[in-house]
Amino acid sequence: MLLRLSAAVLTFGLFALAPAAAEPAAFVCTFQQGTAHAYEKGQFAAEKVAPLSFGISAVNVAAQTAEVRTERGTAALRLVRAVNATHFLEVVTEGYLNITTIYDKDEASGKYPAVHSRHLGILGQPVVTQYQGFCEGKD
Repeated sequence: MLLRLSAAVLTFGLFALAPAAAEPAAFVCTFQQGTAHAYEKGQFAAEKVAPLSFGISAVNVAAQTAEVRTERGTAALRLVRAVNATHFLEVVTEGYLNITTIYDKDEASGKYPAVHSRHLGILGQPVVTQYQGFCEGKD
């Protein structure tokens, strides 16, 4: 009985750690909707944001690294796998965080639902943004 249980655990572990064969090496992400909340006078106030797009390339699941590409240049990302998503974390020069989560592909649309959040401060005041959109896989 113990031998069968050990074999089952080993088999499950091998499948759980195996990389998905169809995962793209890069993404192009577009966020048409989003909201910013700026902290002023003791409370957070919602503000509209402009659409946002950027690329994620050099995705290396084994090394847990990737790169973000914007019109301003390229920056290093840290990659964290979840059950049905991949999180890409960027620590910007000032120490603020940008987090992009790309979920498993929606088979109906062929796109990957995604959320992009920014945690920063302007002139010492907290500002947080969150965008909802989609990424497309590129090879």
